[in-house]
Amino acid sequence: MARTNDADLSPQELRVLVAVAETQGFSAAAEALGLTQSAVSHSVRGSERKVGAVLFDRGRSGARPTPSGERAVAYARRVLRLLEVLGAETRGAARSGTAEGPLRIAAFRSAALHLLPPVLERLRARHPGIEPRVRIVREVGRGTAGEVADGKADIAIATLGGSTALPPGLIASGLLEDPYALVHPAGHATPRSLPLVDWAENCGSYTREWWAAQDWIPDTTIEAEDDGAVLSLVSAGHGMAIMPALSRAGATPSVTVTDLGPDRPTRQVGYVTTSDLAAAAVVRAFVRELRATVGARTWGPP
Repeated sequence: MARTNDADLSPQELRVLVAVAETQGFSAAAEALGLTQSAVSHSVRGSERKVGAVLFDRGRSGARPTPSGERAVAYARRVLRLLEVLGAETRGAARSGTAEGPLRIAAFRSAALHLLPPVLERLRARHPGIEPRVRIVREVGRGTAGEVADGKADIAIATLGGSTALPPGLIASGLLEDPYALVHPAGHATPRSLPLVDWAENCGSYTREWWAAQDWIPDTTIEAEDDGAVLSLVSAGHGMAIMPALSRAGATPSVTVTDLGPDRPTRQVGYVTTSDLAAAAVVRAFVRELRATVGARTWGPP
């Protein structure tokens, strides 16, 4: 019989690491897990001894993951999720052979608003045993891909091809090209003379070179929280904006969309998952419905 490596972390030890990271304290983690604080402390010390690194900085304000701890917690979430998937897929195969169980999805706002609803509708119709759980994440910094890397999501709808490298262990696939256009109040004679309304997520590296070459674009006059607020401000006549197709999908008749020509910037929208979860039935089912939905719709200037 194969022997268990004494240096391996048990599922319970992994759960403790995740709980301490998420609650930022040993006492709070103990309460969340139904354990004593001493049991949590003992578990963390044991995990640190096994991996050979300090995983948490302890202090009066609580416990914060060290850089090694952040990596360990991310892997802990991913391993625990694989164990959960193992159970769900085994039960599903034994009963009906269909995909079932929770599916954690991360998406940026416009994808969650305009792309996800028809995908989830198709998914529920074909796979009623799948339980989607959606997190809306700002597509800045590590963005939605970071949610997958950290083990907080199984799959993410993300912008691809930017300057930020994909975290190790993740795979990505493109879905659609999302072209930018000029968005301005309907009927305005000289829309390019209007103030610029922008938002932080619009500063991707896929537009940077094009943007720098446009001497008609002024500095941002109004900075909004998200693309929905930008569209509302433009609709009310407060300025113009340069927006990708997904972000302007909810434009009202009070807004005009003008093509920026053949050299317009375009961002790629795709999905990101881990190499392990890519084979999971719930992820594969979601990808099929996602691709079918994108293939059935046209994304671009109206």
